[in-house]
Amino acid sequence: MLKPHVVKELQRIVGPENLLAAPEQLLVYSYDATRNEALPAAVVRPKTAEEISAILVLANREKFPVTPRGAGSGMSGGSVPLMGGVALSLERMNSILSIDEQELIAEVEPGVVTGDLHRAVEKQRLFYPPDPASSKFCTIGGNIAECAGGLRAVKYGVTRDYVLGLEAVLPTGEIIRTGARTRKSVAGYDLTRLLIGSEGTLAVVTKITLKLLPLPESVRTLVAFFPDVYQAAAAAQRINAGRILPRALEIVDAAALRAVESYLKEDLSSGAGAMLLAETDGSDDAAMAEIEAIADRMRSSGAVRVELAATEEERERLWKARRSISAALYALKPRKINEDIVVPRSRIADILKEIDAIAQRHGLLIVNFGHAGDGNLHTNIMFDEGGRSKADVAAKEVLEAALRLYGSITGEHGIGLTKAAYLPMETGDAALAAMKKIKDALDPNHILNPGKIFLSAECGVRSAE
Repeated sequence: MLKPHVVKELQRIVGPENLLAAPEQLLVYSYDATRNEALPAAVVRPKTAEEISAILVLANREKFPVTPRGAGSGMSGGSVPLMGGVALSLERMNSILSIDEQELIAEVEPGVVTGDLHRAVEKQRLFYPPDPASSKFCTIGGNIAECAGGLRAVKYGVTRDYVLGLEAVLPTGEIIRTGARTRKSVAGYDLTRLLIGSEGTLAVVTKITLKLLPLPESVRTLVAFFPDVYQAAAAAQRINAGRILPRALEIVDAAALRAVESYLKEDLSSGAGAMLLAETDGSDDAAMAEIEAIADRMRSSGAVRVELAATEEERERLWKARRSISAALYALKPRKINEDIVVPRSRIADILKEIDAIAQRHGLLIVNFGHAGDGNLHTNIMFDEGGRSKADVAAKEVLEAALRLYGSITGEHGIGLTKAAYLPMETGDAALAAMKKIKDALDPNHILNPGKIFLSAECGVRSAE
């Protein structure tokens, strides 16, 4: 509960219409895609960096937590207001400020929907490569917070590879600008990279300068079906090892295929045991030559059917199926834990075998799909109501298996609150202590997104003396 004078001051900062406190309004801002939820005491919807600065100065003085929020589409609980306090929604900061066709730069606010940016720059024959599966509704600010990857990361990299500079508000209210509009800048510490992926715990990003590329001339898309997921993984390894660089290479196991076919009411695979979806781009000749080379490797690796999308409608149909998987899985079980482990690309088959053994050991359904091109798998541990404890044990074992194979516990979803207990498994004590020192230095009262990345008991809001 916020004190009356705090509520009055927040209304003064953002305007009464942008301070929400009705129970039904608070509920909307209480959860993300993990289905974890916690009610804030209030929601504020600022329009400028100066308003955010004033909110954070007030929060430090009155010692209430502030949780930044984009579209609430995150998969690790990063925008859940775990400690109550104020949910700070960036939905009104949603303008594409400029697109510079000469310098290949876009300047945007954090509330811009990623898919809207794609369409805006493509109208000018430009290209913003980061392409999360949720691009139709996720926002650039959320992508910055989590360092989102996506379907095209295998060729083009992730969000941090396209951020030239930021305007951001530090937890204590200072407005800073990092990076530059140039392609090179080594002036001091790289604060831009520090803030990208910090999950709203070190700053609230208010403006982003993004690097763009020329729009590729041609795109070719291919789908292949295999008897089982191990043959699909072997085909992906052959493609990766063959010095071919598709812009996307996605793997989908049998359970995910059945789920999405049921969800879309469409038979994609004729009962196949796995799917690989590949895409190339470049000049017409180069894109076609690469997709044909990929098709050859798929056939020689045991594909039972290989099809090239002949039209844009066929291409969109295939990508709609891929993007629908996460939602489709709820038809299998009412609950799931969605991990996004990463392993070296040559170890995809190995991690799938480990996961299969974990599923059998615990009597659980574990569904796998994701980015075979960069080794980033979305491993979904499905369970019924009341089965959470068993699923949690299996989830920890999946993360441990990824680390044994020289991988990582998260490739693009972040730590948030769902993986905070597991972060020390990967970082070790010394690196974790260094991270906490950075948090302490920038956020001495721990008011900004407390309870995320670090265990809440270690990083809670500090009360007034």
